[in-house]
Amino acid sequence: MLARGRVRLTRGRVGSRMLFADGSSARVYRETRLGDGTAVDACALVVAFRLRGVHGRGHTLFRWESILNTPLFVGFPGFRSKLWLAADEHGRYRGVYEWEGAERAEHYARSLWRVLALVSARGSIRYALQPGVHRDELTSRSPRRGRTRPGGEDAWWLPVGPP
Repeated sequence: MLARGRVRLTRGRVGSRMLFADGSSARVYRETRLGDGTAVDACALVVAFRLRGVHGRGHTLFRWESILNTPLFVGFPGFRSKLWLAADEHGRYRGVYEWEGAERAEHYARSLWRVLALVSARGSIRYALQPGVHRDELTSRSPRRGRTRPGGEDAWWLPVGPP
């Protein structure tokens, strides 16, 4: 897929900071797209986890190494795009995805959970699905659009500003 140009690492959002409704923020360090990155039956998926035993320069090494994980998710049926977010103030990494269909997104999230459990702090893995929502719509929501926003710790997944 890389050789044929179907999988692309784009730079449009890299370096921008995404804010979340729980008050945390994280920098986008990579964006991956399959084709144009959009789905017809869109489902936005946000995944979060904290790495076990990674500190300081280990975070830089993890971000570099994470490119090797690309084949793990682009090969899943329904993958369209992913924003890779660096560790936030709580050491929590996030991925903000667009999938073709909620069932496919759910299948991926449950499969990813098993892999992340090997390297993540116990109890730190979470995911949230937003069926019918494109990734870019999720990341550009504003309060005036009439969307309900959870507050506090349950708001870890909800972007409140564009990346």
